[in-house]
Amino acid sequence: MKMENCFDENWMRLRFCCSFRCEGFSTYPRSYDLIHASGVFSLYQNKCEFEDILLEMDRILRPEGTVIFRDEVDVLNKVRKIVGGMRWDTKMIDHEDGPLETEKIMVAVKQYWAVGSSGGNGTALGES
Repeated sequence: MKMENCFDENWMRLRFCCSFRCEGFSTYPRSYDLIHASGVFSLYQNKCEFEDILLEMDRILRPEGTVIFRDEVDVLNKVRKIVGGMRWDTKMIDHEDGPLETEKIMVAVKQYWAVGSSGGNGTALGES
C-alpha cells in the first residue's frame, strides 16, 4: 500500500489543545492515507465525545485509509463499537510487551463506499 499523506496524532493533540472545543480543523485540500492516534481517546475522554473525534478522522481519511489506534483496551472497545457502525474494518492486536498489558493496538480501515447498481443505499465494495 502506498502512503502519500500521513497524519500523526501530535497534530491532532496540538489542534485540540489549542481549541478545547472539539471542533474540526482545516486540512483543505488534503486528505490522509494513514492516521496514527496514540492515547488520543484517553486524553480527551472527558473533554470530547468519541464520536466527534472519529467523525473528524473519517472526514480527513481517504477511502481505504488506515487508522492505527493505541490506547487502553476498555477505551478501544468503545472506539471499536463506534467505528463498526461506520463500517470500518478493525483488528485488535496485543501490546508488544504481551497480552497482559492493558494497552492494546487496534488497526482500522475505512471502507470505500459506492452506490449500488440498483440505485439503493451505499455499501462497501465487495459486500453483497
